[in-house]
Amino acid sequence: MPAKYHLRFQLHPGAEAARQAGELAKFCGGSGVEEVVLLLGAEELYEGHPDGEQLFEVAATATAVLREAGLGVSLNPWVTAGHADRGRVDRLGFAPMVDPRGRAAAAQASFACPRWRTWLVGQYARYAELDLRVLWLEDDFRYHNHAPLHWGGGFEPLMLERFSARVGRPVDRERLVAAVTSPGEPHPWRALLQQVWRTAQLEVATAVARGVAERSGGRVQLGLMSSELGVHATEGRDWPALFQALSIGGRVAHRPHFARYSDAPGRELSFSVWMLEAQRALRPAGASSEPEIENWPHTTWSKSDTQTWSELVAAQLAGSDAMFLNLHPMQSGRALRFPKVAQLLRRSRPALDWVAAARPAGARSLGVALPVPAQPAAQVRTRVGGELAELAVDAQGAADYLLRYGVPVTAEAAPVAAVFGQLAWSLGDFEIEQLLTGGLLVDGTAAEILSRRGFGPLLGLRAVDLVDRATPDRAGPYAMERVVREGQEEAYLSVNVQPALARLTPVAEAEVWTEILTAGQQIWGPGRFVHRNRLGGRVAVLAATDVALLPFDEDGRALLHAAVRFLEGTAPALPLVSGGPHLIPQLWEAEGRLLLAIANGSADPARPQLHLPSGAAQFTVATLLAPLTPPTPARLTAQTDGPSLDQDLPHRGWLVVESH
Repeated sequence: MPAKYHLRFQLHPGAEAARQAGELAKFCGGSGVEEVVLLLGAEELYEGHPDGEQLFEVAATATAVLREAGLGVSLNPWVTAGHADRGRVDRLGFAPMVDPRGRAAAAQASFACPRWRTWLVGQYARYAELDLRVLWLEDDFRYHNHAPLHWGGGFEPLMLERFSARVGRPVDRERLVAAVTSPGEPHPWRALLQQVWRTAQLEVATAVARGVAERSGGRVQLGLMSSELGVHATEGRDWPALFQALSIGGRVAHRPHFARYSDAPGRELSFSVWMLEAQRALRPAGASSEPEIENWPHTTWSKSDTQTWSELVAAQLAGSDAMFLNLHPMQSGRALRFPKVAQLLRRSRPALDWVAAARPAGARSLGVALPVPAQPAAQVRTRVGGELAELAVDAQGAADYLLRYGVPVTAEAAPVAAVFGQLAWSLGDFEIEQLLTGGLLVDGTAAEILSRRGFGPLLGLRAVDLVDRATPDRAGPYAMERVVREGQEEAYLSVNVQPALARLTPVAEAEVWTEILTAGQQIWGPGRFVHRNRLGGRVAVLAATDVALLPFDEDGRALLHAAVRFLEGTAPALPLVSGGPHLIPQLWEAEGRLLLAIANGSADPARPQLHLPSGAAQFTVATLLAPLTPPTPARLTAQTDGPSLDQDLPHRGWLVVESH
């Protein structure tokens, strides 16, 4: 099935709607767009939560024109709770959101406000009469990120009343914030507040779905846009329950955020790859996936065509059902003024159609497993207190570390897993013990947490202590990591900007691979070690506590690749990638064959080298996807432990290799 373009476009209100829609239809006909997602009253044209019929009449007029041209139509009302004040004020009497510091929004409504709930259900039910394919809930259907609020809302009087009713006594905002963010053992109020927030959100979602289903006869489905997973974790979002609440006749759509909004280094493709994979694991199997390729500010200068193309390919490789595109200036209203957007879409289609045909439906991702727990923030320990941002937790840091070093990852269970940082609090004892029977990679923070939880001996640790960068130390501050692994050349890596390191005391049986040195070359402690535990599992432990701040280099990649092979034990299987900086792999299995895609996240051309264990499937068919050009067959040259590409892979290009 060919790739599908779903183009989001804003029409100006007023008598020009039919002409604007006609021009948009002509643009779509020349660029391969199958569906238009109408956006009304957004950003520069946003006056606040709309009232009256004007925007509905614009949507009705445009829908008729676009359908006449043979295009599908969906609708993306701009606000639910409200995105950001930006000088707007409430005009409809909604109870405002209030942030953890007590600041009230001027134009953003509380999820607990009855007037807003009635308005929202009425708006969506009214638009459902247009018989659209999808009515989208914008990503402001959330508690966080409502500027100018600090962190977001959820602390307004109506919500505090709900919380107090659950506790059985009045609780004020200051006391609640202090409790849910307090260091140490999580206060029971944290889980209770998240439950209150979830309940309020699910009530609204259920009411909107009911109104849309009744008014459309069940023909229109709802769709949900999501944001970054760490902040959703802070909210305590119940993903299965939310998708279930929004389902109409068993159908629901998902618009995962996954791409940077403006120009970014190519290595940021690791963010995109993991976001798509992690969110796949959170939504129900039957939900359609239409990832959003955004640009901000909304002009054609904000993001290069090369970057947009590479993100389109990433989404198509993830098995997406459609590409949700924001390419025109939001305020333009004139689609045909931007012919280069049509050129971008036409030039992108050959690669996208090729991927759509090459990637089997139902392909299963493979790699190092990164757990995606349902409620990851409930057990997180804060260090300072007072800030909800401390509760944000997900596996993105681990994903970037592995992917940019050429190691594929998956949200599925796998023989080798990685748990970094505060995520170690989010897994139950049984889950941790199961991971420790296979291969497990942990950083210093996770090692300290798991040791506190009683798993130190299984990690190969007698003791572990987190040492902050500012902690006085008579031995001198940590600065470098020296490789002492047998069989590997001595080399030096930097830990100079790590905010903290774990001072590791491994058991005698552990094998130390590196040691931390002070600037004066004194040994500070082990930098990383490996261990075989009594359960038959294998463990690799890093002293680093923030892998995002480790300088990437060839020695770091060699150490990580060696650790993955150690953790795989007697059954190594994963293809690993070298040949240049930031070569980002994705691996799938379907119909008895493997498909490996490798993106070049460096601005320099690269020649990827695959490292395959003995007896592993061999990759013999290769296709080069260079930005904005048709796919071409690629040549592979056999090397000692796997093939290498014998031509350049350009910046943000993709190499796709298939096993026989």
